[in-house]
Amino acid sequence: MLVTLEGLDGSGKTTVWEALRDVYPDATFTTEPTSGETGSWYGEAVYRSIADDDADPLAELFLYTADHADHLTRVIEPALERGDLVISDRYSDSRYAYQGATLEADGRITRPLEYVVGIHSAFSIEPDLTIYLDLDPETAAARAGTTNKFERVEYLSNVRDNYERLIERDPARFVRVDATQPPEVVLERVENVLASALADTE
Repeated sequence: MLVTLEGLDGSGKTTVWEALRDVYPDATFTTEPTSGETGSWYGEAVYRSIADDDADPLAELFLYTADHADHLTRVIEPALERGDLVISDRYSDSRYAYQGATLEADGRITRPLEYVVGIHSAFSIEPDLTIYLDLDPETAAARAGTTNKFERVEYLSNVRDNYERLIERDPARFVRVDATQPPEVVLERVENVLASALADTE
């Protein structure tokens, strides 16, 4: 089963992801962009691009896409073939929401969200469950600290709009969790959602 955690920067995804390690110690935990144990030079290139305010948006999209393709081959597919529970902190929906917003501002691509989704549709693996930690852009930017180009309020507003469009398209896959609640409440809600989803597969 492939479970993904999505949401704006500052929504608490990584905190939840780390806490779930104690609950599911035998699961495969991974992230996108890739880093650490599951990282590659593709992921390193993505992080260099994130730090560059002048990075070309289209080139940046394809760096993310290359990292995703490599991640699928090296980590996701082997884990799923073993029958592992896979929990990823960000996945393809982040690309659709974030790079879709970047390309919209860039103006070169018509219907950028659909464009990014279309690129992935030929090879990506759709998650079985996506837990969306919902947070308003102002709070997200304040929590994240606006340390890079992707953490600004106006940009995050467009990203959130894209997430809403994705949820509207596939409501059965997404479960919305209010990320304005205290961390322990958010984590309990996520644990309950995940436990229920796993029980349904047995």
